[in-house]
Amino acid sequence: MLYSHDSTDRSGGTIIGDVIVARDLEKRFEDLIAVDRIAFQVQEGEIFGFLGPNGAGKTTTMKMIQCISPKTGGTLQVFGMDVDTHQREIKGRLGVVPQETNLDPDFSAYRNLLVYARYFGIPKREAEKRAEELLAFMQLEEKRDVLIDKLSGGMKRRLIIARALINAPELLILDEPTIGLDPQARHLIWEKLRSLQAAGNTLVLTTHYLDEAERLCDRLVIMDHGKILIEGAPADLIREYAGSNVVEVERTEEAISCLAGLEVNYDLAGDMLQVFTDRPNDVARGLLEACRHEAAVTVRPATLEDVFLRMTGRRLRE
Repeated sequence: MLYSHDSTDRSGGTIIGDVIVARDLEKRFEDLIAVDRIAFQVQEGEIFGFLGPNGAGKTTTMKMIQCISPKTGGTLQVFGMDVDTHQREIKGRLGVVPQETNLDPDFSAYRNLLVYARYFGIPKREAEKRAEELLAFMQLEEKRDVLIDKLSGGMKRRLIIARALINAPELLILDEPTIGLDPQARHLIWEKLRSLQAAGNTLVLTTHYLDEAERLCDRLVIMDHGKILIEGAPADLIREYAGSNVVEVERTEEAISCLAGLEVNYDLAGDMLQVFTDRPNDVARGLLEACRHEAAVTVRPATLEDVFLRMTGRRLRE
């Protein structure tokens, strides 16, 4: 199968443990420290996420992995190769899905794939075979000869993913893969990304959709101000930093006084108070009964979005 990879590398047949290894990785732009001495590893066959507000440093980190932005300090290896000295070899084994839609509007879906294959020196017959397979894989066969401007947003995103797979990459880099898509299109792309992982591919993504990260990522990091704040599996991070549930109640002096009497810590979330707890029934009962609170009290499961907002704050970043 075109997208399938085993656990041996292309040079010597040894198993690759970590596809990406960063140590004290740094990127400076004059007086701005965009990435501040971070360390992380991406393991073979996993989906790894970079999350963070705008300006956190995640896109800069992705560009260094892609060998299109040189690092300032530290070490960064991809497939065991240094990004400073083996850029060509690394790029040949990557597939990149950019955030922007940069398909050629003068060509059909099929021709876009064929033209892109030339950059990798793929023979014509092999490129044609792969293009047909990828259109089928992304459920775009019926749009084979349609010009780009006639495709929907979801179709364009699927075609960009197909294009990124034309060189049968071992590592797929995705920047906001489902940005601006409706729920049906998002779920279809999630299904395809999961199937790529099942075939042995390694995926690294950034996304502002926290439900997407929670659903797709095996592990992730949350960055802010160029640093990695936390790292781990989504479920573990939720359990450690938000607990199992969130109790929410309208922000009033009465509610604040009641929570203080219950000796419960809370966060301010606009006009709401949020209590992150593993005993939500006790907190809710205390608000409703002991404090005779009349406002609505809701209990819901904690999510990755709760963790994200607790770690990075609620102030809007432009």
